[in-house]
Amino acid sequence: MPDVLDSTPYDALLLLSFGGPEGPDDVVPFLENVTKGRGIPKERLKEVGQHYFLFGGVSPINDQNRALLDALRKDFAGHGLDLPVYWGNRNWAPYLTDTLRELVTDGHRRVLVLATSAYASYSGCRQYRENLADALATLEAEGLELPKVDKLRHYFNHPGFVRPMIDGVLKSLAELPADVRQNAQLAFTTHSIPTAAADTSGPVEEHGEGGSYVKQHLDVARLIVDAVAEETGVADRPWQLVYQSRSGAPHIPWLEPDICDHLEERHAAGAPAVVMVPIGFVSDHMEVLYDLDTEATAKAAELGLPVARSATVGADPRFAAAVRELVLERARGERGEDIRPCALGSLGPSHDLCPVGCCPARAPKPAAAGVDSPYA
Repeated sequence: MPDVLDSTPYDALLLLSFGGPEGPDDVVPFLENVTKGRGIPKERLKEVGQHYFLFGGVSPINDQNRALLDALRKDFAGHGLDLPVYWGNRNWAPYLTDTLRELVTDGHRRVLVLATSAYASYSGCRQYRENLADALATLEAEGLELPKVDKLRHYFNHPGFVRPMIDGVLKSLAELPADVRQNAQLAFTTHSIPTAAADTSGPVEEHGEGGSYVKQHLDVARLIVDAVAEETGVADRPWQLVYQSRSGAPHIPWLEPDICDHLEERHAAGAPAVVMVPIGFVSDHMEVLYDLDTEATAKAAELGLPVARSATVGADPRFAAAVRELVLERARGERGEDIRPCALGSLGPSHDLCPVGCCPARAPKPAAAGVDSPYA
């Protein structure tokens, strides 16, 4: 039998994700949730939803979260960690507020949150914290006893997140035709965000060109490049951080270059092949399936450029083990014990509590699980 691991003071883990439609009738209501308050007409949302309709109106993200839930529960049980795992979404069922209500009804009072976003940014961190504050406000209005909610630190540079991606790149390189494999280039992809949001991502002292968002992605890319070079014996393989899934107004500057533009440029420069590495995403959800596997792959075929797309971490057992390690690390810290946070690369482990001014929104809103949380 495994040793019993101590997660006190925490008595539950909440997997917090974006959510997605699970059938054609869900697509427009889901997009209405995502764009709430922006006044986007329903006809426009139907146009945007074509990506989902290509896949039967079903986003893969919910099944991927179910697989991650299963992996976490199996890992915890197999290592003697008695910590129930719940799941809630920002934009579709199971909704975050409903899940928090269930947690409270089940008697849980100290909750750790794992967000399915590994990096610092408004949309990848603070917006989740705002959603938590909104949900807690709803429960408070209902007269329920509120749990104390903390969020696990950013895990972009944890070995359990990085190593599966290294293996994914090695596998993708091996699948390329032998005559282009040696000189194939790497395109590390992540979600484009407005440059203003990137520049103010992370703590105030890290604000500047690209902020923490770009710095963190570049650090992960370098870790993967170095490991791939060591294991393939190919040094100085060209690589670049590029972006995908832009959705904003044309007049607002967003991070560039776009992956399709990058493929065109690399083809024109004589690149023999490109491996697309979606380091910005935890699982193969819709933006990976459409923007990379559909749109970017079609662009590459049009160019006659061989491409491969490496896997995200998904429900890899090493990622589940990393979550367990992060839970135990945070629990030890809350108990006042010595901890040695595990992190690769040059940036070190991220903060446990988001400081004031970290990833600010254009219109400030209360956010839980930070120094400035109204629910401390």
